[in-house]
Amino acid sequence: MNYDIVVIGGGPAGLASAIEAKKNGIENILLIERDKELGGILQQCIHNGFGIHEFNEELTGPEYIEKFIVELKNLGIEFKLDTMVIEITKERKVVMINSKDGYKEIQAKAIILAMGCRERTRGAIGIPGYRPAGIFSAGTAQRYLNIEGYMVGKKVLILGSGDIGLIMARRMTLEGAEVKAVVELMPYSSGLNRNIVQCLNDFDIPLLLNHTIVNIEGKNRVTSATVAEVDIHKQPIEGSEVEFECDTVLFSVGLIPENELTRKAGINIDQRTNGPIVNEYMETSIAGVFGCGNVVQVHDLVDFVTIESKKAGRMAAKFVKQDISSNNNIIKCIPKNGIAYIVPQKIVEDSTIDCIDLCIRVKAVYKEIKLIIKGDGIKLKEICKKYLTPGEMEKVKINMELINNKKYKELTIEIE
Repeated sequence: MNYDIVVIGGGPAGLASAIEAKKNGIENILLIERDKELGGILQQCIHNGFGIHEFNEELTGPEYIEKFIVELKNLGIEFKLDTMVIEITKERKVVMINSKDGYKEIQAKAIILAMGCRERTRGAIGIPGYRPAGIFSAGTAQRYLNIEGYMVGKKVLILGSGDIGLIMARRMTLEGAEVKAVVELMPYSSGLNRNIVQCLNDFDIPLLLNHTIVNIEGKNRVTSATVAEVDIHKQPIEGSEVEFECDTVLFSVGLIPENELTRKAGINIDQRTNGPIVNEYMETSIAGVFGCGNVVQVHDLVDFVTIESKKAGRMAAKFVKQDISSNNNIIKCIPKNGIAYIVPQKIVEDSTIDCIDLCIRVKAVYKEIKLIIKGDGIKLKEICKKYLTPGEMEKVKINMELINNKKYKELTIEIE
């Protein structure tokens, strides 16, 4: 069976990219989703705050994603649910399996990777203690509460100040639980400032920066957790321990792009983002295979996922129509002083895109600084910033007139 474009993932990224590809003239599209319904993680995100950039209104997660599901169906885009993709190849072959079709191989002219991300678990960070009931990732607790209707605990301690953890602190409080504190290893929160204000400050929930959990007590059920302050090397400071009585511990300690298929296909991975290396077309190291959304980099806002995914859909459509520059000369985007990563990681020389958004994250909190953009060491642009934090992605616009025909090998961004 042959398709022009196969989209892997039916969350916000997959839906937006499939719809955009269809609007750009591609008729033969298949979207594959492993869950029993479309929508991905947004189906359990019943809080508002979605859609401000995309629709100029505040929506809940289900309201936001429903707009895309309705449009996908109205456009007649084919999709398969409860279907697992087990392999993709360099020849753009997709191997999938489900209970209805069994094992199937599909040939695609282009593939869009939109598998999203998953939560880092307690096991990944090595918290000592027993493994009793009452320990959840924040996203799992969110699903139990918002989808299944189960209250996961009454006295809660949260490790990690990612956005899901902050939102669950408020959600648990609204359901009648006592949230003891949100504990963060770093000297800054990894969540959005608005979530710190709306989810913690508005409910008088303490945020303990430079702290971590050093032990969890309880055999059948969590009974308490011990928190300690950490030094500059992130090691617990002896004598700073405080024990919190609780029956539940939630972990919000980071998200990991879901890239097992990507790695298996031999696509180059950026060790800083844990996502595929892409160019400004969102194309990976395999021609015709594109990535978008949280599979490429973990985003703060689903609106930004949508913007990036629409671009991937447009560019995949252009690839199918053989309307993308085939210039193999590339400019590498290199993060320097204070910058954690840049996406895209490379730019095609003589790009057909006039203006490119480079997404960056900084390594620490910075105030009153300049972002310096250089081509082979020559300053091209500087941008003054009053405040930058690792919890919020920053976009740097680059007009291609600055770099086209200059034969630069590297484009760097650094903090001055």
